[in-house]
Amino acid sequence: MKRKWNASVGLGLALVLAGIVSYPLFFIRYPTLRDFPWVNLPVMALGLVLVGVGIARAFRRPDLYRGKIFGSILGALALALAGFFCYEIFVMARQLPVSHRAPQVGQRAPDFTLPDSRNSPVNLSGVVNSPFAPDGAIGPAIGANQTAGVLLIFYRGYW
Repeated sequence: MKRKWNASVGLGLALVLAGIVSYPLFFIRYPTLRDFPWVNLPVMALGLVLVGVGIARAFRRPDLYRGKIFGSILGALALALAGFFCYEIFVMARQLPVSHRAPQVGQRAPDFTLPDSRNSPVNLSGVVNSPFAPDGAIGPAIGANQTAGVLLIFYRGYW
């Protein structure tokens, strides 16, 4: 009886590689898929299952299927690549470098000007020194002796 090639090992490795390569080439463009690889992990898991099925088939029926040695090597390679991908995505991508010039809590922000929702310029010192008017009322109000507060939120990341 002639032995057959074990196609599930090769197909499984191809799926693992497709799951890894498609993330930086395509799926990283979409924020939902960039933050967590919703598509890539199931594709790689299916590839690893196919590699496992192919290796099990080669060891159960060595008279019919090839791939005990080569399938084991490809299976180890697929598992190492999938593990490296998960390590890079879940561990290394979360390690932001230390920013020595980042603003600290309580530090005074420099004055700047930005457009508001009506596209008119607003500067920070003008907002901080303006009288506080509850509910957006204009003119003298109950809290006119209070000044408005400003909350600045800084996001760190890579874009």
